[in-house]
Amino acid sequence: MPAPERALITRQIDLAVTACRDGWQVLRHRGPSQIQFWFIALAIGVAAGFAALFFRKGIEALQAWLYGTDDVQYLHSFASSLPWYLILIIPIIGGLLTGLILHTFTKDGVARSVADVIEGAAMRDGRVGTRAGVASAFASFITLSSGGSTGREGPVVHIAAVISTKVCRWIKADGITGRDLLGCAVAAAVSASFNAPIAGALFALEVVLRHFAVHAFAPIVIASVAGTVINRLEFGGVTEFMLPEANELVFYQELPAFLLLGLISGLVAVVLMRAIFWTDDVGTAIQARTGLPRWLRPAIAGALLGALAIFYPHIIGVGYETTSMALTGQLALNDVMVFVVLKTAAVAITMAGRMGGGVFSPSLMIGALTGLGFGLIATGIFPDVSGSVTLYALAGMGAVAAAVLGAPISTTLIVFELTGDWQTGLAVMVAVSMSTALSSRLVDRSFFLSQLERKGVHLAAGPQAYLLAMFRVSSVMRSPDDPRAADTVRSWEMISEGIYVDANATLEAALPIFDRTMVPFIPVVTLTGENAAPELQGALFHVDALKAYNRALAATAAEEHS
Repeated sequence: MPAPERALITRQIDLAVTACRDGWQVLRHRGPSQIQFWFIALAIGVAAGFAALFFRKGIEALQAWLYGTDDVQYLHSFASSLPWYLILIIPIIGGLLTGLILHTFTKDGVARSVADVIEGAAMRDGRVGTRAGVASAFASFITLSSGGSTGREGPVVHIAAVISTKVCRWIKADGITGRDLLGCAVAAAVSASFNAPIAGALFALEVVLRHFAVHAFAPIVIASVAGTVINRLEFGGVTEFMLPEANELVFYQELPAFLLLGLISGLVAVVLMRAIFWTDDVGTAIQARTGLPRWLRPAIAGALLGALAIFYPHIIGVGYETTSMALTGQLALNDVMVFVVLKTAAVAITMAGRMGGGVFSPSLMIGALTGLGFGLIATGIFPDVSGSVTLYALAGMGAVAAAVLGAPISTTLIVFELTGDWQTGLAVMVAVSMSTALSSRLVDRSFFLSQLERKGVHLAAGPQAYLLAMFRVSSVMRSPDDPRAADTVRSWEMISEGIYVDANATLEAALPIFDRTMVPFIPVVTLTGENAAPELQGALFHVDALKAYNRALAATAAEEHS
């Protein structure tokens, strides 16, 4: 063998031996800690799964007691036979209790939801407020049990986030670990709620963490499977919705119809989201004008819901019975149209009334109704080139929900797992893609991100927008005793010219001042009173602000691609 080839082979053997030695060292030193982390993820998954199960069973038990029915899956059919005053008074009492709980245990009287979990993942190292979170869980529990027209997934996700927050504080987890454990809790809660392990894991990655980093995938899957096992120990391996027959798709001729259904579903989703926000603004304006106590607002919303439910009990609760009827084609076209409008109004009243709950289950119901209505029209006009009418209901359910959640991947999968129908994926995917593409341009990506945008939290634009709000000026400035401190005389001159920034402000407020004034530094002051002179605390240099921002961007990119 020639010497060059022999040297090359020797070199390759040396590299292989070195790689094995390095791999063994990694396994020895990091393997145990990684395995320990997976056990923590499993424990969180089990805890979140049981929390979701108890939440669901508790709602069913209280709902059955309040309305006097043995099977809450058929609540609206039973409620139609109840006295009208009972249907009216139950949501009022529920709203009153909800208002008192939120008024007492939260600062703003608003129930926490998925949007707060997303904010915690992005800006608070995977933590959420525990006191407000527990209060919100009880408030949403009462709301969903007493006729509130929302879903249970929002409260369940936040309960799971409270559990992971407690664990993170106990083990003193850093930001990456905290976010990963938060994703584990959310995945388990969603999986336990809907018997959907694949969608639960992807929901945590796509909606909450908003990245698909490899390091987070394994623990999140472990937790998601744990949540699913807990669900199946109680309910078995059955799907949430039972379809009586397989759906059929006439592929080439019928696909354009699903493209159109996707666009219509996107518009319906936008109407639903904007109706909630508009109703919330109207309710806030009325409350401010009349001086209405905030604890009474949910009770008034309950009265409106009760009055509506007297004539249309379909709006009560999660609405799985109506959703099942839509997926099996048991509703006429005129009923479908009425129920879409009424459910949208009921969801808007419940959410704007600060009663708590989530939007996923209502969006499934509205989507199924929208799809069925479209299918009845389409198959009536083109009967020779149309498949099953219920396939349109299935596709519409996924399309509206995906647009509301801003989660096309996990929503597509959760529709399959909720129904067990994997044969019509092409139709659902086409409708979902069109609906999310349209709705994401009419709102801030999703309902949750639009909620945060209304609070001034700019997550929809990505890390480059919200990272600036994470840095206080005081943490980046140079104090007067720093060797590289700014000139004191020049600082006071700039203050007299109105060029300064408060020490409690963030870089989000400071950087536009640099762009406007083109100065190398900005004096940092403390404003002690309306007429008091500002106190000089130091100076924020443009280069220091940019360095902090670049380090945060690099850390975020490293986490998302690790």
